Amino acid sequence: MQKPIAIWLLICCALVFAMIVVGGVTRLTDSGLSIVEWQPIVGTMPPITQQDWDVLLEKYRATPQYQQVNKGMSVDEFKSIFWWEYFHRVLGRLIGLVFFVPFVYFLVRKQIDRPLGIKLAGIFVLGGLQGFMGWYMVMSGLVNDPHVSQYRLTAHLGLAFVIFAAMFWVALGLLSPHREYSPENEKLQGLRRFSFSLSSLIFIMVLSGGFVAGIRAGLAYNTFPLMNGHVIPPDLFILEPWYRNFFDNITTVQFDHRLIAWILAFSVPIFWLKSRTVELQGTTRLACNLFLLMLAVQISLGIATLLHAVPIPLGASHQGGAVLLFAASLWVSHRLR
Repeated sequence: MQKPIAIWLLICCALVFAMIVVGGVTRLTDSGLSIVEWQPIVGTMPPITQQDWDVLLEKYRATPQYQQVNKGMSVDEFKSIFWWEYFHRVLGRLIGLVFFVPFVYFLVRKQIDRPLGIKLAGIFVLGGLQGFMGWYMVMSGLVNDPHVSQYRLTAHLGLAFVIFAAMFWVALGLLSPHREYSPENEKLQGLRRFSFSLSSLIFIMVLSGGFVAGIRAGLAYNTFPLMNGHVIPPDLFILEPWYRNFFDNITTVQFDHRLIAWILAFSVPIFWLKSRTVELQGTTRLACNLFLLMLAVQISLGIATLLHAVPIPLGASHQGGAVLLFAASLWVSHRLR
């Protein structure tokens, strides 16, 4: 009876994946500040008449982004950035609806026990918090500097990944509720700890990617494997105090993102080789192979995105690839639990 619940959660995961990709395009097209109000109910209706568009554009003209970046923008040009932010917000509302309605249905049908109900309620609360976090992020770009705070952007991105991970993990637990392996197996214990460490490192890399996006660090050092001829670039610690470099210095932020990618580039193949020395079931073996394959895809996307100075299709694909790599690592960790 729990398989329908798992399928529902996986559908929600797919929607969150789409949300993250659309959010990436919204950021890359500088569309995120085109809607200057947060109206959870009224804002669902799109502009229809020319008067609707004129009102929205007039509100946008009062923002720093218009005055400093897009001065003189026509209605048609405004529409090109408006729709990405609009679809991003509507998709967020759709996810809330697709989560809430079946949740209530399964509760009424008494198909959700207390422990599962608590988990799902927690995920719903995180979803509501994400809506507030999104608007909190947008607010940072509507005053003075027409760019959103990289701290708030990274928090918004990180919370999206947390929500995805929570739903995905619960769904996997419903599809495979029993332990697959004996907890006394020392080799498996080591492999399990290794897989959880890699999942954690991937999440840290996602957060570092948020800072790369937030300060547009991907537009600098568009060479690989060296950073403009340097293994360690000379400008890593030019800001004071020193810790600001990890969040505000383009050189350091990109260097950190590359460093984590290099660590994963060596660690995941080592994990895969170790998994070959352990007797694993077919599904677990498939998960390990897929994890290695997804790492290769994501690193390739990252290099291509960097070398081409972050074109929109590659940038969005790289962000989507991060979700799939994270999902692959979680699947491996769950199979080895």
